[in-house]
Order: sequence, then C-alpha cells, then structure tokens
Amino acid sequence: MASITAFNDINMITFVTGIDTGIGKTIAVGQMARDMALNGQSVITQKIAQTGSERPAEDIITHRKIMGIELTEDDLSGLTCPYVFPKAASPHLAARLAGQTIDPEKITEATNTLASKYDNVIIEGVGGLHVPLNDSITTLDYLETLKYPTILVTSSRLGSINHTLMSIELLQTRKIPLQGLIYNRFNEQDKEIGDDTRKVLERRLSQLPSPATITDLETTNVVA
Repeated sequence: MASITAFNDINMITFVTGIDTGIGKTIAVGQMARDMALNGQSVITQKIAQTGSERPAEDIITHRKIMGIELTEDDLSGLTCPYVFPKAASPHLAARLAGQTIDPEKITEATNTLASKYDNVIIEGVGGLHVPLNDSITTLDYLETLKYPTILVTSSRLGSINHTLMSIELLQTRKIPLQGLIYNRFNEQDKEIGDDTRKVLERRLSQLPSPATITDLETTNVVA
C-alpha cells in the first residue's frame, strides 16, 4: 500500500485540488489522512461539496474506508461535507437543481469548526480549479481568498502536462501557495509517457520561486 510520506509534515488546513474530475483526489486525500493518523497526528478530512450522492457524502465514506475508521459524528452531522446534492453535475448546477445556493462562508465555518477539534484538516475540492461553486465564484476564487496551502493531483495520462502546467500557473497568478504535486500513476496506460511526463512536471516544480515536491500515488487497493 503506497504511503504519501512527502506530505506527512503538513499541519493545520490543507486544500487538495486536481487538474480535472476523476483524477484521484479522493484516494489521495484518504491516503494522506491515513498516513498522518498512523504517525500519531490528529486529522480529519472534509469535502467542500459533493454531487451525485446522498448523505453521508460518498467521498467522505471513501476517505474513512481508506483510513480504516468508521464514519465520525462530524460526518453524520454533515460538518465534513456541508453540501450534498443528488445530481451528478457541477456544484453550482447541482445546487440550483436542488433549490439551493452554495454559500462559501458556510464551508469556511465548517472548516474552522473542524480545525478547532483536530490538529489537521485536509479539504478535498470538487473537480478542477475553475469549477464554479455558485454563479459568482469558482474554487480558484475561494482559494485566492483563503490562501490555503494547496496540493495539486495530476496523472500520467496523455494531456495531463498541459492541464497541470496551466493549473500551476493559475495558482501562482492568484498567489495561492502550492505545497506539492501528487502524481497519480494507477491505471497508467503507457509507462514511457508516464515517466517522461513526471520528469517534465518535476523540472517545472524545481523552477518555481518556492520549489514544490512531487509524490507518486500508485495504488487504489485501499477500499474494502
């Protein structure tokens, strides 16, 4: 079972986003939380919004399975995922179809409450950086306001170089601290492409004003 050891020294609040939907954020967040807990750290995960699900949020359930623990009271109360919508769609649309609007302050209040209970909160975003949360703001806008240290999840699939470098540039432009990159290699189709893509991304990370680390994620065999 892979260990994301490079991020074990994270503390307080960390945000995990991705270059796209279905890129491996949920697995990465669950493994990060599991590894931190195994190292004796107090940790909880949060999902800012979940679509295509009933309560409790399916990504939170996956986090707990990876961590090897039962759902917590904070999961059952909805604190770890303030917004859950049945329609599998962009959060702004899923909320609208449910007769709701996502209020970013409600998400932040939930995060701060969790941070008062746990030493570490790992927040999983929804899709990529430009996903709209409501008609006014995107995930990127939300991060720009809060400046959470951010980890970007990418993969070795064809096309990821472009999406990853654009995401890194967006974070830099908005002055959002990039903590590191998680390189998802499960279901890799071409090792030659995967190895070269990793070198390209590693080289770019080394050129940043504050160099960031890259860590491989190679297995999904963690959910019962």
